[in-house]
Amino acid sequence: MFNHPPKEWGPLEWLVAAVVAAALVAGSLVWVNSRPGPCGDGLSKINGECVGVADHTFDADDGIASLMEAVADENARVEQDWENPKGNGHRIPYVRIALMMPFTSDESSVMTGDMIRRALAGSLAAQQEANRASGPHYQLLFAPDGRDLGQWKTVVDQLEGLTKETEAPLVGVTGLPSSTEETRAMVAELSARGIPTVGPVLTAASMNSRYLFKTSPNNEELARALARYLDRYPQKGKGLLLWDSREGDVYSKNLREVFERHFGKKYDLRDHTSHYIGSSGNDQGIPQRFADAVAKICRDRVDTVFYAGRDQDLPAFVNRLADEAGCDRSRKLRIMKVAIGLEPTLTTADAERSLRTANATIVDAAAYDPQWAKGKNAPPQGSAEFLARFQKIARAHPLGAKPLDDGYASLYHDGFALLADAVDRTYSEVNEGGKTTPDPAKLPSTKDIYSTLTTSTVNGSECLGCLAGSSGTFGFTGPGVNDQWAVCKPVPVIEFPPVSHRDDGKGELPLYRTYRGEGAKSCPS
Repeated sequence: MFNHPPKEWGPLEWLVAAVVAAALVAGSLVWVNSRPGPCGDGLSKINGECVGVADHTFDADDGIASLMEAVADENARVEQDWENPKGNGHRIPYVRIALMMPFTSDESSVMTGDMIRRALAGSLAAQQEANRASGPHYQLLFAPDGRDLGQWKTVVDQLEGLTKETEAPLVGVTGLPSSTEETRAMVAELSARGIPTVGPVLTAASMNSRYLFKTSPNNEELARALARYLDRYPQKGKGLLLWDSREGDVYSKNLREVFERHFGKKYDLRDHTSHYIGSSGNDQGIPQRFADAVAKICRDRVDTVFYAGRDQDLPAFVNRLADEAGCDRSRKLRIMKVAIGLEPTLTTADAERSLRTANATIVDAAAYDPQWAKGKNAPPQGSAEFLARFQKIARAHPLGAKPLDDGYASLYHDGFALLADAVDRTYSEVNEGGKTTPDPAKLPSTKDIYSTLTTSTVNGSECLGCLAGSSGTFGFTGPGVNDQWAVCKPVPVIEFPPVSHRDDGKGELPLYRTYRGEGAKSCPS
């Protein structure tokens, strides 16, 4: 399926050259392009985008061209190590993991260009890491399903076909960048076809399916971490719920429901609410209209805003808040939110200036703490190896400002690593327990990987088969338990700008771990 253009000239190329030469002799220039089109094998052009499955580069965002080339080169090396290893090297079997997400962006797409770059960089880091270890090797397949995730049916059909290959089967899918109705339908179809799927950055607690595994905390668990923060620092309890009213956004809808359930009574959110239209997705009206929310915050002397929206829209809200000249600035305003990390657009010099003008602080329950990259706040066990590899990638490719802060690189790394770890464990077990490797080696199927992933790994403070990921050590507790959300996942709470309440005698807020809390013996250290 994944054929590449020939690297040496054959008869057709020599014929083309002869035609061009003859045209030049005749005094007219004829240019012939013998390369494949902008999409190439395995992909089709749909609504101006390449859609399908491929192991090679194709027409996508300019900012990811070099990263895609690096993945394609790694894929070619993996194939060579099986088909024709250099020297007297042993043939190394390989399997495939698909990265299903958009590879193009615009002003309303579900992923920004920066998100795509960082997700791809994190996936590349995991692929390189897995291919430097013993055991089978891995190809990372590109599976673009459109900037709004609308072309997933074409992709799923191709992925199912690849699971049936015997020499280099597809064993799983990762990617899934956004909790939308399209993602829900796509996940249901992948599950119906028995394909293990990892959602690295999904947080809507309603995003569940039998074959879907999540490496991030969900909105319920993120809200529990925020609740512990607010119990420690309650202020006056005057709240406002600000929510994105766009139709079809499962994430925002679920987060609004979670905030109402956890904080509605204490902060009287039923009578203190405002909504806006977000900028992500199809146009449903003029986006980012925050005048009503700001007016209510100033009038009611709100000290805690619960923001049920996406990070792309938050800077516009903060700017509108800072521009309100008649607002009382004597009280500290907290903007409570959840995310994968801390989006870099929220921590620019301009953004910090607006936050300080409004006397506001962002309080973010997250899956990744940017301070971990600096060796602070007790970095996870798997952080060092990831950082060393990621820094090499960052030096070789343009990744934008603060490429680790939003957490996408880390979580996408862990999404691939979760599948690769399951493959390694399964491969070792089915091939004579690792004592000898038959030729050809037995490669695990999607059913084998699903069985491995659903084997309980967390038992109190003991952990057998947990993933020591770049975003924390975590595992799962059996088929369907917790709807296959990660257990013992760290949930750091991040403040920006930081608040000077660390000298209140209460000490640091203990780190929350999903489904287990912060008890010393509730999770593996």
